Amino acid sequence: MGYGIIGISGKKIDIITLGVQKLQAKDNHYIRLQHIHYKITELISLYSPDCFAIEAPFFGKNVQSMLKLGRAQGVAIAAAIQQGLDIFEYSPRRVKQVITGNGNAGKEQVWKMMQEILNCELEVSSFDGTDALAVAVCHYYDDNRLPVKKAGKKKKADSWEKFIALNPGRIK
Repeated sequence: MGYGIIGISGKKIDIITLGVQKLQAKDNHYIRLQHIHYKITELISLYSPDCFAIEAPFFGKNVQSMLKLGRAQGVAIAAAIQQGLDIFEYSPRRVKQVITGNGNAGKEQVWKMMQEILNCELEVSSFDGTDALAVAVCHYYDDNRLPVKKAGKKKKADSWEKFIALNPGRIK
């Protein structure tokens, strides 16, 4: 499971953390889900992100793999909801389109573009990590998108003046 947290300074994107949570294939599936929940909760506690963006499930040919991936994503989303974060989902095609300009790009193309966008060297061995980072950057570029799940009840603005007053951080 890859993860990435970014910080924004003006228009500059900084990597806060990036990594891959290795899950043991020999472990019971439920133990792996427990590790995912723990890791997501730990990352949220450590870094206090503003929101949670995740790659939406994709449809593959192996039904068992899809089921396991869906469960893992569900556990990650549940951990973020438990911490009160808004949830945003992006299809793999959308992430690739935003990052590379090509919705059919491969992992290596995404990795290369992430290095270009972030102006840094990223390990080639961490495609899962750079994919997660790409989801975060995609969300930053697509910040007008409404969350799939809103955390708590927030006041709604019925005019631009109220919207600006309620969302000072969204003014550029």
